[in-house]
Amino acid sequence: MKKTFFVILLTAFAIYGQSKILRVEGDSLIGKRINGETIREVHGNVVMYQDDVVIKCDTAIQYITKNRAELIGHVTAIQDSIIIKTKHGFYYDDSKISFSNNGVFYTDGHITLTADNGYYYYDEKRAFFYGNVVIHDLVRNLKADRFYYYDDADKAVAVGNVTVIDTSLTLHADSLINYRNENATFAFSNVIVKDLNNSMLIKGNYLESKNDYSKVTGNAFLIKIDTLDSGEKDTLFVKAKIMESYSDSTNRLICTDSVRILKGEFASVNNYTIYYRDKDRIFTYKLSNDQMIPVIWNENTQILGDTIDIIIDNNKLERMTIKSDAETTLNALIVTKNNEYPKRYDQISGAQFEMFFEGGKLNKTVVSGNMLSIYYLYEENKPNGLIKSSSQNAVIYFVDNKVDKVKLYGKPASEYYPENLVTEKEIDFTLPDFILIKDKPVKDEFIKN
Repeated sequence: MKKTFFVILLTAFAIYGQSKILRVEGDSLIGKRINGETIREVHGNVVMYQDDVVIKCDTAIQYITKNRAELIGHVTAIQDSIIIKTKHGFYYDDSKISFSNNGVFYTDGHITLTADNGYYYYDEKRAFFYGNVVIHDLVRNLKADRFYYYDDADKAVAVGNVTVIDTSLTLHADSLINYRNENATFAFSNVIVKDLNNSMLIKGNYLESKNDYSKVTGNAFLIKIDTLDSGEKDTLFVKAKIMESYSDSTNRLICTDSVRILKGEFASVNNYTIYYRDKDRIFTYKLSNDQMIPVIWNENTQILGDTIDIIIDNNKLERMTIKSDAETTLNALIVTKNNEYPKRYDQISGAQFEMFFEGGKLNKTVVSGNMLSIYYLYEENKPNGLIKSSSQNAVIYFVDNKVDKVKLYGKPASEYYPENLVTEKEIDFTLPDFILIKDKPVKDEFIKN
């Protein structure tokens, strides 16, 4: 059967002397007037052309005075590499806008998208989709309630219940902006990042990510679950106002401002911490304008120092270096509480400490510079006075977190105080730099996040 062919040329409208011409081709045409309006129905293999826009469908109903065409059946709209498909939609030839509320498929060679509803603005090459928006590209999937896409700018904006799945990472947020050419992403409000490969979760109010760098701000919170050799779970909790992650050769996480860390019996409060993920190393130091001295707790020991460098092996402390700033008036300080006698604190201060651990337990401490110490003596677990010591350097050995023996070097001096001079007077036996920090992080403050 020979195909009926015709061409309709319509001047859709004229504004400021410019006209946009719509050309329609199809197998048959029915013209009618309804309520004074001219309507043309084009049936069969319909093709519509306007500038660089080509639309195909089974049936097109044109409302001439309204500059609108209703598109029915196998609708496909093409502009350059952009392809939009739907079962039923509309095209506004005066503004070159298409719309569908009957399910939309979109692709531009970079992404593919499906949604319940969508607008596309051909002159501006931008789109708006809403309702169950799902997007795929080469490496990630995205879901959102609403999605704005700017093709020429390679910019995407997702709003409402946003979820992005990128290989091992999953991102949730209230809204998100992505610049594809710059590989930059910004997420806003209720941000949650899940790293399945590393059993890690990060939360905050704002995230920015570009290439190997990302930053989370606004009550940033991190939780990382490690599995011990025993099969038990050991969880790292971190809170800070700012968290910055570098996934380059250093693979480090930098936490700034009001940093709080908890991992088993290990805890810390400071304003600046670097966590080297590949090396299991934690490094914290006092910033130049910071009034707060970094503090660390490990079991019943409190440690204060301007710079603290911690090496962890197999989720257990291996080595710790504590230094005081040469310009500070305070020495580094280690205070250990005896759980059976809570008023008695072993104390050591000095310019620098090297602490060595075996199986996570403190084994030896090397003190360099201005060493002062107070440690309590026990005989068969009963109090037996204390010794005050001073020297340039010292090596202190521990058993079960208690001082076992002390070796002093460089102008050593020591005094013994018998028990009768110590009982109920423990507060009188403290070093000049002695201080107890009461703000130790506890698990409950992290669990509520």
